[in-house]
Parts: sequence; C-alpha cells; structure tokens
Amino acid sequence: MKKIKHCLLVVLMGMFSAAQAQYVYDYKHTADVYYNSHDYYSAAQYYNKALGTFKIKPEQILPYTLAGAPAPTGKLKDYQDVVARLAESYRRFYDYGNAETWYAQLVGFNNPAYPQARFWYATCLRYNGKYQQALDEFKKFKQSYTGTDDLVARTSLEIATCEFALSEETKLPRYTLEKTAGNVNEGGANYAPVVIDPGTLMFTSSRPDNPPLPNPATKQKPNAKPNKKGTPYVNNLFTATGSENTFDNSKKISIPTAKGFDQGVSTLSPDGNTMYLTRWFIKDGVKQTSICISLLQNGAWSEPKPLGENVNVAGYNSMQPFITTDGKYLLFASNRPGGMGKYDLWYCIMTNGVPGSARNMGTAINTKDDEQAPFYDSEKNVLVFSTDGRVGYGGLDFFSSEGDFGTWSQPVNMGKPLNSPKDDIYYTALDKAHPFAAGFISSDRESICCLEVFGIKRIKKVISGLIIDCDTQQPLQGATVTLLDTVRRKTISKVTLGPNGRYTFEADPQRYYKIVAEKDNYFTKALYVRTDTLLRIDSLDNPTLCLKHYEVEKPIVLNNIYYDFNKATLREESKVVLDTVVDILNDNPKLTIEMSAHTDSVGSVKYNEKLSQARAQSCVDYLISRGISPTRLIAKGYGKSRPIAPNSLPNGKDNPEGRQLNRRTEFKVLKRQVEVKNEYDTNSSQ
Repeated sequence: MKKIKHCLLVVLMGMFSAAQAQYVYDYKHTADVYYNSHDYYSAAQYYNKALGTFKIKPEQILPYTLAGAPAPTGKLKDYQDVVARLAESYRRFYDYGNAETWYAQLVGFNNPAYPQARFWYATCLRYNGKYQQALDEFKKFKQSYTGTDDLVARTSLEIATCEFALSEETKLPRYTLEKTAGNVNEGGANYAPVVIDPGTLMFTSSRPDNPPLPNPATKQKPNAKPNKKGTPYVNNLFTATGSENTFDNSKKISIPTAKGFDQGVSTLSPDGNTMYLTRWFIKDGVKQTSICISLLQNGAWSEPKPLGENVNVAGYNSMQPFITTDGKYLLFASNRPGGMGKYDLWYCIMTNGVPGSARNMGTAINTKDDEQAPFYDSEKNVLVFSTDGRVGYGGLDFFSSEGDFGTWSQPVNMGKPLNSPKDDIYYTALDKAHPFAAGFISSDRESICCLEVFGIKRIKKVISGLIIDCDTQQPLQGATVTLLDTVRRKTISKVTLGPNGRYTFEADPQRYYKIVAEKDNYFTKALYVRTDTLLRIDSLDNPTLCLKHYEVEKPIVLNNIYYDFNKATLREESKVVLDTVVDILNDNPKLTIEMSAHTDSVGSVKYNEKLSQARAQSCVDYLISRGISPTRLIAKGYGKSRPIAPNSLPNGKDNPEGRQLNRRTEFKVLKRQVEVKNEYDTNSSQ
C-alpha cells in the first residue's frame, strides 16, 4: 500500500503543474517545498525545470568528477544538489527508470556530499532488472562506504540478491503470468485480489467513483478533479465478474465507509458471512492501520468495527488479514511489539469466530525487514507470503514454507515469473481445492507507481506410467496408484486405474517422489522418481511396473536358491534372489511370510527335516540382516514330506530332474498381518 498515494499524485498533479508554472519562477525553491512535503512526483517536475535554468557546460563538470577534487561551489554545487534531489524524487516515487539516469550522473560527480548515491544507483539498476550492473555497483559501494547505518547490512543482502537472480536466469518458469484483462486494472491502484467464487473476484482499488476519460495525448492514467472533500482516489473494495483471467463489471462493494479512512485488503470467513478488512488513515504523514470486522446481515455489510487488542495494539499497525479455509486461524501482518523487525507475520487461533491472543510466527518466517500478505493452505500446510528481508529477485518477493503453526520449513523463493525485480505481493488461489494450480497476484512490475492484478497458472508437469499383471502382461485395471512426496512426507494424490492401466500425476520439478502401485492379492510395488528432468520437459514416462498375484497360504517357489552340499550355507548367487523378497517385504510392510525349505528323498526323514529347517533359517537370517523385522518371518523346514515331483521313475530308477525340483525354497503369505503405521499422511491431491 506504500505506493498507492504516489499513484494518485500522478493523475492529480499533472493538471496542477501546468496551471501553476506561469506563476512560479524559482523552480528549485518550489521543488524543495514539494520535496519536503513528501510530494515527490511534483518535486521531480520542478527539479527538472530547475535544471533547465543552469548554464553548465560539460567541461565545467568534468574536473569535479575526479577523486580528490575540491568540492564544487556556487552554481555547480547548486546544479549537483538539484540532480541529487531529482534522483531522490524519482526513486521515492518508484520511477526507477528516471531515477537510474540521474543517479548515474550523481555517482559520476564523485562528490563526497552524497556517500549513499552509489547504493541507490545500484538499487535502481536492480529494480530495473540489470542485475550484473547492480552487482558491480553494490560491490563498489561496499568497498568505499564508511558509514555504520543500516545500508551496510542491506548491501550484503542486495549483493546476494543479485547473485541469486543471475544464477536463476537459466531456470525455466513454473508458472505463466499475464495481466488480468477486463476493467479490473483501470484507474488508480488495483491489488489484493480475493476469489469469492470462480466467477467473482473481489479486490482493493483506489479508482474514483466516477472515473473520467483517459488522456490519450499523455498516455497517463485518467485525470480527475478533486472534490471539495479532497482526493477522489480513496481505496475501497470492489468486485468484478468473469472467468479465468478476464473480469469485467467492476462495482464497489456496498460497505459503510468512514470519513478520512481508506479500506480494503480483505478476507472472508469460510461461510462468506464475515469479512475481515484493513482500514487506514494518514496522520502527520504517518499511516495508521487496523483490522476490522464486518458482518453480512440481510444482504448488506455492517459498519466495520476494529478487532480487539488481540489483533490491534494501540500505537501500532495491523493489516492484511487472512482467514484459513477451515476458519481455525487468522493471519495478519503487524509491527506490534514482540516482533523480529519491521512488519512480521502473526496469527490468532479462532474460537467461535473470535481471535485469541496473537502469536508471532517466529524467526523461521520473520526477518528484521518486512513480511507481509500471508496466504495459507490448510490442506497442504503451505504458507505463502511476501518479504524483502530474504535473498530473492529484489523488492517484495513471494516465498513459501511448509508447516503447521508449530514448526516451519526454510522459506523457499517461488521463482520467476511470480517474482520480479519490483514488488510482488498478495497471492490468492483461483480454486481452493488446487491452491497452487492457478490464482492471482499483485505486482507493480509493469507500472511506475501502482500495483496491478495479474493472473497466474502453473505450467503442468506430469509423470505417468503403466501398471500390468506380471503373469498376463495385461493392464491391471482396478489397481490404485499413489503419489508420495518423500521429502515432505506427504501423500500428494491417489488414482484408481482404468482399462488402459495408465496413471498420470501433476508433479513439480526437482522433487523426490515415491509411486506406490497396489491391488488386493497382489504384491505392492514402489517406484522412486526424481523429477529434475521436468525442468526441461513437460512430461516424464516411468518404466512399466508389473504386480505379482498371490494367494494366502499358497507357496511361491524361489528359483536359483543354492546351498553348499549337505549344508545350510547360502551361496552368494542365492542372496540375489532373496533380495527380491526383501523388496517385496519393504513394499508390503503389513505382510508376514513363511520361508520354507524342502529336500529330495535321499537320506533319513530326521536328517532332511534338520537340514531343511537349517536352510529355511538361513534364508530368514539373511532377510533379517537386510532390515526385515523378525516378527514378520517364520522359518519352516519340511524335509522330504512335500515333494512336487517324483523322486524316482516308474521303473524304480533315480529321477534326477524330479529330485532337483523337490530341493527347493519357497515362501508364502500368511493370514496374519503386521500392523504398520503409515509414514505418510493422507493429504488430498494437488
């Protein structure tokens, strides 16, 4: 909201400047008056006029640009002062293009009277997306600046910001972004969108009630005459109707206003009958904000009333409320005592619609700079907010963090194009069920003065694959496939396969996923996927998985299990086969199995039972050594009691092939199952 009043001055002062110019001759004096009253737009106009009165030649300036040169005097000193004030005026009015031009000249003067000029020159370069030039200037400033103010720490952050932005240049975007069409962005500043339903967008705007026609000659936003009560550009809440990223029919919401107050930046309770909104006014040049509540009664909104001291602390500001979709938490930004710096994010637990004591969201989220405009997805436990206190692209950037109000993960910059060199703030979802698939943000990236509404849509990245029956090699209709995030330990999505046996999931690049395929009376299988390649392509087709059918208590023969002669010692090649059993048990943590060993008919019953029991136990011991719980394993030796082929031929001669089949190792699934706690939650699909 810091830029809104400046935006209004653009459209108001253009008219006044021309009218007053004929009466003003001391342009610098007039500019100083505007500058000291914080009217930087008007100050810039008159400093520009003042520069035209100087008759300064390049050869007069050049000697004073050298290090160690004496400080300029007379008209040359006044000229440099005007350039400095002009650069400052443009910067304070957020016109970084013009500010860059004049700071470049100011830095070139090499005048020790302006020790911070290079910092602000670098800042303007960064705001204009010239990261390498900005990085060079910030490094020069760091080397030469001898001050001990906040700029010292800020310079280190700015250097890291430029380096980060340069390192991100080759990364592909995860979203598309386009300015919202229709008449949402007409007149004044337009920001803080809220989706009431898929066809209705609520937003805050400083447009006048009856906006005049634009001036095509100047290409400026429409001019408007202030009425006797002051500026017509008062912030209020509006709605517009439409779909996707086009919204028209903008109308002011019928909600009572208070004289001298602006209001907006709102959130609605889950039932839509309670609105929490920000109200503010300016007193002695200082903004004072509070969060108010309004109720929908008989189709009309009631007079907004400030929330109690749990939210609003006297003498401090609270703003930008957000109520979670489950109604359990109220989040907001505030500079109240107990924070980490300027504006911090806070939250209150809601009880019957009443906010409890405010709690700071902690150092994992907040910095010594500004954190603003929280958005929280209660289903996925993801917080999105804007901050200028972390390494990003510059200005306010969107960051996300995962947590449950007890602990938070390290915030991650959400990248381009959500973030830009300027301010990016106020994230909202188009569909609450899929909060990060599409939505809206506010940004001043395409404007000198004002925030505007942009629609965003995530670029779909998919992973897919085929599930078949191992025996029939046919698609396994009815199997379920689950996508799990192994780092965040979350269930992302779950589908039941159709006749073609194929699954498709939307996925994020640079994630570690686990895909689990399962069906009753089939061994579950898992596939681990790292989606780095999705940075370069839109889809990833996984290898085909086959699921093996089984019946409880029906043995499954393990081929190629070998032991030393007349011993229970496993040969190395046998361990490779047993590793497949390890995989099955790891993928099916609830199953209990019996490992059994059998012999041929050679030798006594007692000898063969002892040998087969020892061999079965050798298999179980190996499985245990690979991390399988002993409670899931039973070893059983059956000796020669269960042949599956004749040990001798009908003529009484030896049958080597039959005895070979009888010397086997098997496993079977038992009815008893082990209870295993699921390591993942059951969050819904993205």
